[in-house]
Amino acid sequence: MQLSQLVDYLDEYLRVRDIPDSVEALNGLQVGGREEVNRVAAAVDLCEATVRLAAERGADLLIVHHGLFWGGLRPLTGAQLRRVAGLVRHDIALYGVHLPLDLHPDVGNNPVLARALGVSVKGAFGESRGVTIGVWGECTMPRAELEGRLVQTLGVPPRVLAFGPETTRRVGIVTGAAGAMIGQAAAAGLDTFITGEGMHHSYFEAEELGVNVFFGGHYATETVGVKALAEHLQMRFGLPWVFLEHPTGL
Repeated sequence: MQLSQLVDYLDEYLRVRDIPDSVEALNGLQVGGREEVNRVAAAVDLCEATVRLAAERGADLLIVHHGLFWGGLRPLTGAQLRRVAGLVRHDIALYGVHLPLDLHPDVGNNPVLARALGVSVKGAFGESRGVTIGVWGECTMPRAELEGRLVQTLGVPPRVLAFGPETTRRVGIVTGAAGAMIGQAAAAGLDTFITGEGMHHSYFEAEELGVNVFFGGHYATETVGVKALAEHLQMRFGLPWVFLEHPTGL
């Protein structure tokens, strides 16, 4: 498939021009590559390791959630140069998609994780940059069972702040670094909130508001979206794909 056609499809499917995001996200095609795409690689982060793995797996296009420009403008020296040079040397195109992937109803991190956990989505939840990026839904089960489902889905045990009811009923999900949304969860009448990570004071907020919080890991909770997007491209265009594992443990 032609790279230009695939990029046009992704831009429209993910609505990357319509959804506000950090200027550092620079959603869309970030580095050009060979004209024909025959194999796709998906990863959470763009780094030297994922560039190397994409080359080893023979990918023509690398799709990531956290792209090349996180951290702002930096000189093309050191690791930043090696990342770009690796993409250019192996003629691999890079496509980054951040908030548009978090909230996409079919392949987004938050809806996909909700479905995997058995949360019946009822609405949107969690505002960032004026956009609601997460989901909330119903999930009546023991808190320990929900924890087990997270382990099964993500492959890592979550950190659990068990300050809500032992039986979960109303669950909100915003993957990544959304610990600051615990207050939004409580205000929305949710008893349980699932995210990737939080800050030190997140503990006290969960404790004082009486909310169960599951920290599943920033990396782990955001593996599901890029996988779902790559699988969608395979189903629609017949493009084989591979996920590039490079976990941070964070």
